[in-house]
Amino acid sequence: MDEQSGQATVEAVAAVPLLMALGAVVLQILATGYASALADGAAEAGALALADGRPAVAAARDALPGWASEEATVGVSGGEVTVSLSPPSPLPGLAGRLAVSSSAFARRGGR
Repeated sequence: MDEQSGQATVEAVAAVPLLMALGAVVLQILATGYASALADGAAEAGALALADGRPAVAAARDALPGWASEEATVGVSGGEVTVSLSPPSPLPGLAGRLAVSSSAFARRGGR
């Protein structure tokens, strides 16, 4: 094995952890964006239910997949439905810091 091929092997081995860390960061960004989209949809579902005279909290939770429904905090104040959600993360402390929130407003239904 000549000197140059040995150096290329060492550089490749050193680059693997860097690429894995970069991949983890990208996946965390995608998970946070997904959680934001889920919170948006759940807040809208809750607001639509509120406008229709149905329970907003139940509708917002029903609009979320199982893991997110357990992690979400849903609040109703007047005609505003707010959904807060922590994205999935391999580091529990990081998930709380990346929590997303979304609100939707609707007039209460009156027939």
